[in-house]
Amino acid sequence: MILFSSPCEVLNVNKGLENCLNSYIEYIQIEKNYSEYTIKFYRQDIEHFFMFMSEQSISDVSKVEYFDARLYLTQLYSGKYKRASLARKISSLRSFYKYLMREKIVSENPFALLIQPKKELRIPKFFYQEEMEKLFEACEGQSPLDKRNKALLEILYSTGIRVSECASIQLKDIDFDYDAILVNGKGSKQRIVLFGSFASNALQDYINTARNQLMKNAISHDQLFVNYKGSPLTVRGIRHILNNLIDKAALTGKMHPHMLRHTFATHLLDNGADIRTVQELLGHEYLSSTQVYTHVTKEHLRKTYIAHHPRA
Repeated sequence: MILFSSPCEVLNVNKGLENCLNSYIEYIQIEKNYSEYTIKFYRQDIEHFFMFMSEQSISDVSKVEYFDARLYLTQLYSGKYKRASLARKISSLRSFYKYLMREKIVSENPFALLIQPKKELRIPKFFYQEEMEKLFEACEGQSPLDKRNKALLEILYSTGIRVSECASIQLKDIDFDYDAILVNGKGSKQRIVLFGSFASNALQDYINTARNQLMKNAISHDQLFVNYKGSPLTVRGIRHILNNLIDKAALTGKMHPHMLRHTFATHLLDNGADIRTVQELLGHEYLSSTQVYTHVTKEHLRKTYIAHHPRA
């Protein structure tokens, strides 16, 4: 079993590796415009491989061969990583070496021919229509926070946007003439999302009455959703609100904010939406990211069939 040292120890010993990593991080940050979240994991994955190199007495990225890449993958398997984590680490290193080849730092990519572990197919959790109705009932009320919570839930369910995207919406991003919102997605990519009449009514009620009341003693800003002090609502704040709604609706378990995104996609497909349209609305770059929801709908159909067909 390989004993990995700390990243700092490795990078302090070999400044060449540190320079390669910093150069690559700058490239994916500026030229590729990757999100902060993606960059964080790319850095961790590459530093982890640098530790492996140190244990194998490999001091230069150009000295890494296909055999070393295979050995590293074997060590990852023995570390009992999930397949998704294994696939991401190999993908990170393949991309890193592709960049090094572009910069003529190495002559070949030792990870190019490495077979990536297939990701586990995990069926996304979602809410059934009856559960969504209970959540909306939990928002009913005339207080400013009730109106905000209703608008928040309506927007998340009506658009399928990520919670981070929801937290960054500004008033100027909303177009009530077309019932659309300009959303800043992952990697600073912008897209237009649509919302329905229920969301439109809840949103206008919140903006015209509740938001003004919550902003009374706060410094003026254009963020759409605010907390009880009038400050911009954070991702953590949204998660807290949703979990409170779960408790109030007497639903079991915790609500992960992404469940509303899963519910949005699942309900669209259940009702006959085209998968390409759902892909665009979700802001997925690849269709494969959206296709997981077809498995959800198939599972739903299977359970319905078993429950109701006399010869199932």
